[in-house]
Amino acid sequence: MQKTTTTMPTPAAGTAEAAAAADSGVASTSTLIMAASAAASLAHSSNKGSERGDFSGDSSGPAQQQQPQNKKDGETEEETTISSKQPEQPMAIHYMASFHEICVVTALLPLVTLFTCFVTAYVFQYDDVHETHCRVYNIVPSISAITGVSPQRYFWRFSIALHIGPRIPIAFVYKNYYRSQLARLAPSLVPKTSWLITLILVLNCIEVAALGGVTYISNRENYPVHERIFITFMICSLCYMLATIKLNSILNARQTLTVQQRQSIKWKKILFVASILSTIGLLVFFAKHRFYCHDLAFSWFAFFEYLIAISNMLFHFTIIWDFPSQFMLIVQGPPETLKKYLAAKPKLN
Repeated sequence: MQKTTTTMPTPAAGTAEAAAAADSGVASTSTLIMAASAAASLAHSSNKGSERGDFSGDSSGPAQQQQPQNKKDGETEEETTISSKQPEQPMAIHYMASFHEICVVTALLPLVTLFTCFVTAYVFQYDDVHETHCRVYNIVPSISAITGVSPQRYFWRFSIALHIGPRIPIAFVYKNYYRSQLARLAPSLVPKTSWLITLILVLNCIEVAALGGVTYISNRENYPVHERIFITFMICSLCYMLATIKLNSILNARQTLTVQQRQSIKWKKILFVASILSTIGLLVFFAKHRFYCHDLAFSWFAFFEYLIAISNMLFHFTIIWDFPSQFMLIVQGPPETLKKYLAAKPKLN
């Protein structure tokens, strides 16, 4: 059996054709691999670009043109994403009440309470409410007398507490209401009128504080303090009425008024005159009672005291004509949004 032997050429003994063929095969294989890799990379990039909605490529291509238009200068992509995830907080109204109804209840509360105290004290505690230091004949008890006995004392104090609560916000509502009308005045009148508005606010607040003082410090507990607070209440009340009438005459000069505005100004003047006349009568009969102890002098003093109180309550009751259709709101919302809304609210001319 003949043995056949195959001899493989060594690298040193290989021919040039074999080496060229090998190099050509390797180059072809490398070229195919690189082309396949480039195609796969391009397809992968195209798929990712289509999923994101943009394309990466030339800086002047669609990728740059389709960037978000609302992105602010200097704002990073992360900040834009965070701001887009935080929508603006909406405004919410938690409470809305008719300002007209609030004013009606506030003004009528002490009037109804005073009438109730007078009737119950006159019927059930006649001797207690007619007692005076002169011990003369008396038929009309004073306000201090009917609100100084029990249980009328607690009923009256509770009523005044409910009455005083809305009075302070109402005083500031009036201030803003008057200031909104300064634009209709001549520039030379604005400083004087603005000062008058501030004076009205101060007088109104002092009057409210004095009302609380005469209510919670009775004449039986501390007569000297009660008397001084009552005098303060009287002075501030009359000055407040006069200043309010003067202010309305300035603001409404050469203006066309509505029926409600004319009613308000008319009754303010009538009630102010009634308060002035009642104050004069009160002082006259107070002197007769205190220094001369005349019969029925204290009854006349008490009568004029009731007229002053009722005139004061009705004067404040004219607010129903000043604010006939307004509402009181408690609103929740971003402070920036509320400030923008208040800055853009319509002004009264």
